[in-house]
Amino acid sequence: MAELPLTIGLSLGADLEWPVFYEDIIDRLALRIPRGDDTITFNVERVTIEPFALAQPVRYAVLLDRLTHWYHTSREWIKKAVVFNDLYVFNNPFTIQAMEKHTSYAAMMRLGFPVPRTILLPPKEYDESQPDLEVTLGQYARLFNLSEVATQIGYPCYLKPFDGGAWRGVSRIENDAQLALAYDQSGRSIMHVQEAVEPFDLFVRALAVGPQVNVIRYDPTAPMHDRYKVDFNFVNATEWQLLSDMVLTINSFFNWDFNSCETLRKDGEFYPIDFANACPDSQVTSLHYHLPWLVKAKIRWSLFVAATGRKMRHNPDWDPYFEIADGGGTYREKLASYAALAHRSFDTERFLEFCDTHLGHLDEITWEYFATDRAFEAVRRKVSVIFPPHEVDRFTEHFWGLLQFWRQTERDRLDLIGSRPLGDGKDAVYPPFSAPVVGGEEFL
Repeated sequence: MAELPLTIGLSLGADLEWPVFYEDIIDRLALRIPRGDDTITFNVERVTIEPFALAQPVRYAVLLDRLTHWYHTSREWIKKAVVFNDLYVFNNPFTIQAMEKHTSYAAMMRLGFPVPRTILLPPKEYDESQPDLEVTLGQYARLFNLSEVATQIGYPCYLKPFDGGAWRGVSRIENDAQLALAYDQSGRSIMHVQEAVEPFDLFVRALAVGPQVNVIRYDPTAPMHDRYKVDFNFVNATEWQLLSDMVLTINSFFNWDFNSCETLRKDGEFYPIDFANACPDSQVTSLHYHLPWLVKAKIRWSLFVAATGRKMRHNPDWDPYFEIADGGGTYREKLASYAALAHRSFDTERFLEFCDTHLGHLDEITWEYFATDRAFEAVRRKVSVIFPPHEVDRFTEHFWGLLQFWRQTERDRLDLIGSRPLGDGKDAVYPPFSAPVVGGEEFL
């Protein structure tokens, strides 16, 4: 029996700590998985940035990509590796590049999602260096009354970039004067005017990696280090299933392995407001308590992809979703049907069987790991980059303390589920969620 080493690639940017956690835990797992006459082992390698030949071979069984969305050189290497080398990548670089927030809104509205009313505005300014653009706008651009546009949405509303990027300015608008000012300041950016979902009683962010979902209470008005809340039992099993179905539908529709979906609950209805986040937060300085869940989810899914030789879906297949959308049934019934497509796409049953068979020790190893000096030093290094020197000690202890609180609640969870296998779903409703809910309310 020959040993078959598989290499997992990490294409990284400013991520400092979770890659250390990921590498160390995989090393501690010491996996040896039989496949035919061979035994699979795993190692992890970080991808460097350098000149490359387009026919260059690729030695990775799977690649975790954190650069496609913003760094062109890595993006082009990844795209060539997908096309030429048939590399499996988190996430699909083509749909990430093509699907702005605008497109994702339109697609999910087509599926019946209750996306708030949204209008796209032409940019306030145009690029004077493009003479053809001046001719085009002179012939076809039409003057419009901004206040009349706003009446279709109503106040309050939000002015936001059509392709996302809250750091570039999302403005809450109360009246015509505020809208005019914010639009004037938007420059060449294409903007959305979007209806406000108010009053809402819950803001959540659902993270998904493959078929794994974690629903987290979220406060976008808080400082970045305090937006993801440590909270429990803020949704019931039916609501969690709805949110899970929603994010898995979005991800499978666009061929994304890793994404997040922000939703607001108003009068019992969940309204998705931001869900094309195919490179979501992965830092201890934002996710803190929730980061171990994400590390484990990435480990499970990447090992499954590598070990089973899972093939990447290069082209989205939207017709089955549109057939459901155009058929009969309520929104919730259609959403369940979309989610069934998603689980087939992610091969959820096979994934859960793989976890049961080969990764039964992952939870305990991760729990032990987050008490180590190695994990502490990785946290401190990240904090040292983000916070000023006089705050490093304070925030290192803050985030480390939240990770130790995770260890307490994780110990409770592991003791509760005992030897129950991951695939039976009964651990899914005990935070932090680690698998799809199978049974609904009966597991509360």
